[in-house]
Amino acid sequence: MKPRLDVEICGVSFKNPVIAASGTFGFGREYAEYVDLNMLGGIAVKGLTLLPKKGNPPPRIAETPSGILNSVGLQNPGIDYFIEHELPELLKYDTRIIVNINGNTIDEYCRMAEKLRDVPVHFLELNISCPNVKQGGVAFGTHPDVVYDITRSVKAHAKQPVLVKLTPNVTDIKEIAIAVEKAGGDGISLINTVLGMAIDAKKRRPVLANIVGGLSGPAIKPIALRMVWEVAQVVSIPIIGMGGITTGEDVVEFLLAGATAVGVGTANLISPTACIDIVNQLEEYMVQNGIGDVNELIGGLRV
Repeated sequence: MKPRLDVEICGVSFKNPVIAASGTFGFGREYAEYVDLNMLGGIAVKGLTLLPKKGNPPPRIAETPSGILNSVGLQNPGIDYFIEHELPELLKYDTRIIVNINGNTIDEYCRMAEKLRDVPVHFLELNISCPNVKQGGVAFGTHPDVVYDITRSVKAHAKQPVLVKLTPNVTDIKEIAIAVEKAGGDGISLINTVLGMAIDAKKRRPVLANIVGGLSGPAIKPIALRMVWEVAQVVSIPIIGMGGITTGEDVVEFLLAGATAVGVGTANLISPTACIDIVNQLEEYMVQNGIGDVNELIGGLRV
């Protein structure tokens, strides 16, 4: 008998817990010729802003041992273009759609939530690693009070469940997660990329034009696992864990740490079939270990 892979987040059923994470899977259609998008638990679309954004100047990608640094800078066509041109294609597939939104002010996030109110997507995901221009450019997600304010404000404008994607570049991730739950956030995605940099020793210059960038890939998996486990101890809302997932056993580890589902990001840049391969590996692990329901793994870490 095939094991049961479906999970539920905020009353929405996912056929399996593997979600293509925002930023490395475009709007889905870019991968459609390589994988059957219907087999994915969900797709978190490329981060969107209120207006089109060109992103940062190149070079903006740098490979590192077991990871990749990026300073793409949220290049995207804007929320209106997405709704009119990209979403209709994505809606042809039987998968859950998570729209990742980004802003420089709380008002921008709220305006985007309003635009998406009557659009048939399943979740909003707030990327709060963005610079808050009214707070001196400091990222929204680094202060519990600001996290509370932005979550509560967007919830007042949103129709869909609101996930808040947390930055790991904070002193205490638990404080931030608690602020999300207190403000009425429906779930948490973590972790976003870890701030890092690369230097060209011969040129004595930074590799990235932006100097620093976000580190992702297997190098950050231990950090992500630790933060998912910590957050799972202090909140009762569901967690989507991410950070360096490349195999089915990686998924198992995140579920054991307390995640209900996972996001697969950088692995998609290594292999376009990564998400489907990981789903198959997860199922194989469950068969080999006599696990009939993936939900048995969630929060099952023995300490």
